[in-house]
Amino acid sequence: MKVGYVYDPIYLKHNTGQHVENVRRLEAIISYLEQTGLKQQLSQIKPRVATTEEISLVHHKQYISYIQEVAKKGGGWLDVDTVMSPNSYDAALYAVGGVIRATEAVMDGKVGSAFALVRPPGHHATAARAMGFCLFNNVAIAAKYALNKYKLERILIIDFDVHHGNGTHDTFYDNPQVLYISTHQYPFYPGTGSIEETGSGAAKGTTVNIPLPAGCGDTEYLLAFEQIIIPIAKRFSPQLILASAGYDSHWADGIALMQVSVIGFAQMVRIIKGLADELCSGRLAFGLEGGYNLTALAASIKATFDVLLGNTNIEDPLGQAPRRFEASNITSLIKSIKGIHNLP
Repeated sequence: MKVGYVYDPIYLKHNTGQHVENVRRLEAIISYLEQTGLKQQLSQIKPRVATTEEISLVHHKQYISYIQEVAKKGGGWLDVDTVMSPNSYDAALYAVGGVIRATEAVMDGKVGSAFALVRPPGHHATAARAMGFCLFNNVAIAAKYALNKYKLERILIIDFDVHHGNGTHDTFYDNPQVLYISTHQYPFYPGTGSIEETGSGAAKGTTVNIPLPAGCGDTEYLLAFEQIIIPIAKRFSPQLILASAGYDSHWADGIALMQVSVIGFAQMVRIIKGLADELCSGRLAFGLEGGYNLTALAASIKATFDVLLGNTNIEDPLGQAPRRFEASNITSLIKSIKGIHNLP
């Protein structure tokens, strides 16, 4: 089955200057995919502008207007982390539309899986607030869009960015149709995502936070996937899987203190793909979130595409992490999460 990718130069119009989340991220990804010959193995999906109605599935209309007005006035800092340029609003519309188009392509059977290489990222954006480099919550909007358009009853969102996706968490905290699972360094920005936060009302149990201590690498992440994510996903039995794909837990990424390798990301993606193949006819779409070391980011995304394509030879130009930290023992954490979510 074909594997799709979304990309458009419009995403470079979100000009953040020397900010860590900048145009060089996508330039490095596309360049590496072209240099390695992998890009030609993929099917391109054209993004589109998301409508105000689509964005308002998650965000307040007053907030959408506010972001538009900031762009019209030339951009500026929305908080200490998040900056806009004059074209950021348009880029953000295409970022939402890009993840929607990737989701549609998967749901309509045009591709088996897809990855939307978009920016600005989205998982920190709440209904009425931009934060953490994010303007609109691309993946959350795509999930709500898919629930409505395809009359779905169950969508799984797996967020493996190094930061907790507080915006996505908030969006679906009381929605039993969406199972949100997040692996993240904790305590760390934005300070949310404890194991006790599990959803409210009828959605109790459909928020699963896996707050990992600094220093976790491939072994710890895979343990969390195998012991928690796989059994909970199978119990939920989603009709579509979306992934908020952040690669900032790579050991070479200076924004955090994790020790995941390119091979580690490939193993996680292989598990996610296996779940999609088993539970929802392979329907799987990724939206890009973090990842700020350009070499690690480009190599990890190539590895992701390799797994989706069924390529078995995964290249890791950076190798395993140097021993900056002692390996973290997460046995008791896993046991606690299993107890909270009634896992064997």
